[in-house]
Amino acid sequence: MIELTIDKKKVRVEAGTTILKAARKAGVEIPSLCRFELCGMGIENRPGGCRVCVVEVEGRRNLAPSCITEAQEGMVVHTRSIRVLNARKTVLELIISDHPSDCLVCAKSGRCELQNLAIQFGVRNKPCEGEQSHYRKDTSPSLIRDVDKCIMCRRCEMMCNDVQTVGALSAVNRGFMSVVAPAFEMNLEDSPCTFCGQCVSVCPTGALTEADHTGDVIRALSDPSKTVAVQTAPAVRAALGEEFGLPPGTSVTGKMASALRELGFDYVFDTDFSADLTIMEEGTELLQRIRKHLDGDPDVRLPILTSCCPGWVNFFEHNYPDMLDVPSTAKSPQQMFGAIAKTCFAEKKGLNRNDLVVVSVMPCLAKKYECRREEFKVDGNPDVDCSISTRELAAFIKQANIDFTNLPDGVFDDPMGESSGASVIFGNTGGVIEAACRTAYELYTGKTLERVEFHALRGMEGIRSATIDFDGLPLHIGIAHGLGNARRLLDEVRAGKSQYHAIEIMACPGGCIGGGGQPYHHGNSEILNRRAAALYAEDERKAIRKSHENPSIIKLYREFLDKPGSHRAHTLLHTKYFPKSSSMSMSRRNGVNSEQK
Repeated sequence: MIELTIDKKKVRVEAGTTILKAARKAGVEIPSLCRFELCGMGIENRPGGCRVCVVEVEGRRNLAPSCITEAQEGMVVHTRSIRVLNARKTVLELIISDHPSDCLVCAKSGRCELQNLAIQFGVRNKPCEGEQSHYRKDTSPSLIRDVDKCIMCRRCEMMCNDVQTVGALSAVNRGFMSVVAPAFEMNLEDSPCTFCGQCVSVCPTGALTEADHTGDVIRALSDPSKTVAVQTAPAVRAALGEEFGLPPGTSVTGKMASALRELGFDYVFDTDFSADLTIMEEGTELLQRIRKHLDGDPDVRLPILTSCCPGWVNFFEHNYPDMLDVPSTAKSPQQMFGAIAKTCFAEKKGLNRNDLVVVSVMPCLAKKYECRREEFKVDGNPDVDCSISTRELAAFIKQANIDFTNLPDGVFDDPMGESSGASVIFGNTGGVIEAACRTAYELYTGKTLERVEFHALRGMEGIRSATIDFDGLPLHIGIAHGLGNARRLLDEVRAGKSQYHAIEIMACPGGCIGGGGQPYHHGNSEILNRRAAALYAEDERKAIRKSHENPSIIKLYREFLDKPGSHRAHTLLHTKYFPKSSSMSMSRRNGVNSEQK
């Protein structure tokens, strides 16, 4: 341990601690644009490039960037001297001199860290007017890159390369024209980008934002010829309240349902319903593979990989084209919902699928890409028409002037609003495989599972493993969240070293609760833990906690799908995967579901 003085405050820290961390331990806030830390994951971005965090160290001639300067024994630091304040303001003015002044229409306005610092330091003009760098705008189905607003903080690069190991973003060019972009400045859609949206979640400005599809929703709602149904993902209810000032981890399921009805949706459904449906199909597939494996079938591929996360699907299509037969073929809950809505539900209501608009509210930006994949369309009509994020829904509610916090608790419509507790925990890392185990155990053993909680599958470690006893059959399970962790497990599978029967993978840290479309949590692990706790608590409150006991699911199979894994179920609820080169866009693939025709 060492001791130093920061603004006349004595503070003791471990050797190797930066001045910035030491200051925050002492309760002294130092502004910074480039530094970012993923709490709980041990990953920190410290490029030292923005120079907004400079401080004055006695005995040192120049100002020191506090984010990369290590504290020393006896060091005396001043964070608010006139010299420091002038330097910070000058740095901000230089950054802003090459930054667009369109704050009024910027998607990040009000949440932009550069804007907040400009207000804090009273920067009201551009004293350094001159030539500005200019780049084309890159629009993909999920993300928008407005690189004119890039300040080279390198946070997105850290997230993409160090956390997710996707490698879609890096610094290119030199000097005035330097910028963070895909290789050869190609479009994101043609790069290895998975559309997970984690780069958006850490970008301090409007350089990276989601592609806002709220306008598509409004147009559908205002069209009298359209019937508009909305589905809401499990993780949304645990985070939406944060946008309205409620504490993290406040479950707002009822208020969310009421708000969606106030917005004018004809039907308000729950993706939890199709999460239960996913368990029926994915769990059946898991048991089929295990039985074949126990029977000595040499062609069976284990472990089976969950397939609910489109960011993860995109990742393995890019990086593991030789293993496309390993993941479950079950569609994600979003796409299963759309397939059932535009077949079974549309038939019952006498609707033409082209007149039924299915909107999803998701914590994930990759869902925007997923619903536009060609294989999820019938004669050009998508199963899910558009997907909006949790943040977009909150903005829509505010735009409609709805007093969200005082709304009464509403309920979802039948039949696709009924769900089990197993489905709601889909939003947490480990939740999908826990839900699958609840059903697979009873289907495999024929016995009742008295304690449905599998605590061994829960937690926030990046990679976890557990062995579940299926009445004498030890089922070895692996869990990873964050694509970098997923890569480690997949490399073991590819090398033939994996001992797992099943692996759950989610692209985002924490799972869907930390999705790229959720309210910004700025790497705070406590926020993610509270969101996870909210979903587990909602599971405990449910009367039904196993997917196969959901009455609406039972009825759907009896009246429409026959049984899990049936021909019709497989045609409607399963999919194929495609090897992708970095230059292969989704528009170059095709595949139409003949049953839905």
